[in-house]
Amino acid sequence: QVQLVESGGGLVQAGGSLRLSCAASGIDFSGYVMAWHRQAPGKQRELVAIITSGSVTNYADSVKGRSTISRDNAKNTVYLQMNSLKPEDTAAYYCRAARAGPNGGYYWGQGTQVTVSS
Repeated sequence: QVQLVESGGGLVQAGGSLRLSCAASGIDFSGYVMAWHRQAPGKQRELVAIITSGSVTNYADSVKGRSTISRDNAKNTVYLQMNSLKPEDTAAYYCRAARAGPNGGYYWGQGTQVTVSS
C-alpha cells in the first residue's frame, strides 16, 4: 500500500520559515518525480515545486527564491524548505509522487496546513 505522509506544517508569522517533509512508503521512491502542491480556500490546487528522479528542480514563480525542494532517497523523503513566508502562502500543502509506465503510479498525500499570520 502506497502512503505519502506530510508533516511540518503549522502557524508561523510572516517572514518566518517552515520545513515540510513527506515520507513515502510502498513505492520505489528514487524512481519517482516528487512535487509539492498547495490549495488555499476557494482556490484551485497549484504546483509549488517539483524535483525529478535526477534531482532537477523547478518552482512556481510565487515561491521562487524563497523555497527549496530536496529529496533524500535513502530516507524515502522529500522536503520543502520555505523561507520569508507571506500570508498568501497560507494553504494546505500536498505531496505528490508520479512515475510513468506500467510500474508507475500517481499518488497524493493527505496534506499539511500552513498558516502565515501577518
